[in-house]
Amino acid sequence: MKQLIFGGARSGKSRLAEHLTGLYGDTIAYIATADAQFHDAEMTARVVHHRQQRPPHWHTLEVPCELGASLRAEASNYDAIIVDCLTLWLTNCLMAEERHPDFWSQQKQRFLSALDEIRTPVILVSNEVGMGIVPLGELNRRFVDEAGFLNQATARLCDRVIFTAAGCPLVMKGTALSHTELQE
Repeated sequence: MKQLIFGGARSGKSRLAEHLTGLYGDTIAYIATADAQFHDAEMTARVVHHRQQRPPHWHTLEVPCELGASLRAEASNYDAIIVDCLTLWLTNCLMAEERHPDFWSQQKQRFLSALDEIRTPVILVSNEVGMGIVPLGELNRRFVDEAGFLNQATARLCDRVIFTAAGCPLVMKGTALSHTELQE
């Protein structure tokens, strides 16, 4: 099963994704997309917090850009894969376009192809950033647009799509969460 869990900042999406991923077994790949070159003190604290939340036996892979290639390479090695998060990955790819034109469109296509092809359960975390005002700045507006397009394309390939707000999951596509899946 492929699942997309999205919502706003601190909505409970990562906690839910980690819980659901853990139901697949002990051999879990946690793909972290944060790029250390963009870390400030606050981002470093977020990374530490996420590391402390997940089980220590999960295998962490830091994949700031080549997400499609990583999914293909790792899929058969794990019971399930969690990706946290797609919008950080998008940011990294958009920043790479300063050096490599069309980098984002290429990476997005590779990711969507890999997601469609692999059979390992994958749980993807993403932010919903398009529910507020239109931001100032061309890059900011492009980010909001591309995040929306990415979430739509990813949702089409997923069996279940869950929106989270205030720690409450709302299944928007696929089967309802079972009692076991809701237990934390």
